[in-house]
Amino acid sequence: MSSTPISSELDQGLKPRHITMLSIAGVIGAGLFVGSGHAIAEAGPAVLLAYAAAGTLVVLVMRMLAEMAVASPDTGSFSTYADRAIGHWAGFTIGWLYWWFWVLVIPLEANAAATILHAWFPNVAIWAFTLVITLLLTVTNLFSVKNYGEFEFWFALIKVIAIIGFVVLGVAAIFGLLPNSQVSGVSHLYDTQGFLPNGMGAVLAAMLTTMFSFMGTEIVTIAAAESKDPEKQITKATNSVIWRISLFYLLSIFLVVALVPWNHSGLAEVGSYQTVLDMMGIPNAKMIVDIVVLIAVTSCLNSALYTASRMLFSLGKRGDAPAVAKRTTQSGTPYWAVMLSTGAAFLAVFANYVAPAAVFDFLLASSGAIALLVYLVIAVSQLRMRQKSIAAGESVAFQMWLFPWLTWAVIVFIVAVLGVMLIQESHRVEILATGLLSLLVVAAGLFVARRRKIERAGKVVLS
Repeated sequence: MSSTPISSELDQGLKPRHITMLSIAGVIGAGLFVGSGHAIAEAGPAVLLAYAAAGTLVVLVMRMLAEMAVASPDTGSFSTYADRAIGHWAGFTIGWLYWWFWVLVIPLEANAAATILHAWFPNVAIWAFTLVITLLLTVTNLFSVKNYGEFEFWFALIKVIAIIGFVVLGVAAIFGLLPNSQVSGVSHLYDTQGFLPNGMGAVLAAMLTTMFSFMGTEIVTIAAAESKDPEKQITKATNSVIWRISLFYLLSIFLVVALVPWNHSGLAEVGSYQTVLDMMGIPNAKMIVDIVVLIAVTSCLNSALYTASRMLFSLGKRGDAPAVAKRTTQSGTPYWAVMLSTGAAFLAVFANYVAPAAVFDFLLASSGAIALLVYLVIAVSQLRMRQKSIAAGESVAFQMWLFPWLTWAVIVFIVAVLGVMLIQESHRVEILATGLLSLLVVAAGLFVARRRKIERAGKVVLS
């Protein structure tokens, strides 16, 4: 790797197979393999409604984002579009909030991976595993985008194979084809206090939980900017998002709630997949799930580092981050953006160890509603950019369905969900913390914009 920055342009090193696999498995994380058990325990079989609602929202948001990304591929993605459609303050704010979200994901996923490895090798401390994993993935991201693409391709392939294997075993269990299985049929969809045991309130609460498990779907529009044919890759990925969510989430969760009673203690304690595999009589179920989850969290960490660095690079290109963030190597890697993002993640880890617990809890809570804010900004940006295109008589190659009605429906829905989160005590802290952070970032954005205006005025006077 050259230490001398020669440009501020990214390399188009991602191959079609990298983008394809990233789009297929980017949405598969530990939340599906383990976290889904908590949502099932909360809402019962009706959790399927929660996943369907959250999945529908993501499909619509991706369609809107793809409309803008196909017209103008950019590694800053929705942050750049918000800058153009809403105003500089909006692009500045959502770009930094999104960067912050993924910076916090890095230490959390590294710690999750380290915890699994520590259980296998108890003589090695968790912090040591966390450090090694983070440093290794940082190094791979420093060389070229092809390294990220290659790592993510194989991580994603293993996750996809694991999901497909689970679906095959689940279908076989339902039809009574597994000789050692303790479960069969679909009676658990209704035989334990019915399909809706805890009412629609529980489904709404579960939806708030499941909605954040889809965060990461939008990464493909960021990564596609570093491929040879971004418009084609974005279109292909967006068109496949419906079957991806249907297969990976709805079908696999259907199999869980059909085969295991929703109030089974194992769902919340060890996770949905391990519970079902144990009841199917699959040997070494815990080891299998641990390996898959380890790969999933490592994949998420890899993507978090990549995404944070590219958003910081984009902010640097627009003058909204230190100029050093836009520097790239000969291979087109924004090495300073990678290192600054990793450094911020290590500071978060340090805060976890030395600061009072309330401080780190606030840091985590501050990212709680960022996903919804990102979705809201995408919807508003698409609404305004399409209106500008219509006014200018421009044709739109890839269009959002039923414009503007579905766009407005998404905006109203997201605002309503944010309102519900504010009302609910369990989510109120997230809204308040994210709101406070957002106000601080908006203030910083307005300050930067004012400074730019003064600098431009000074240049005009000098000239």
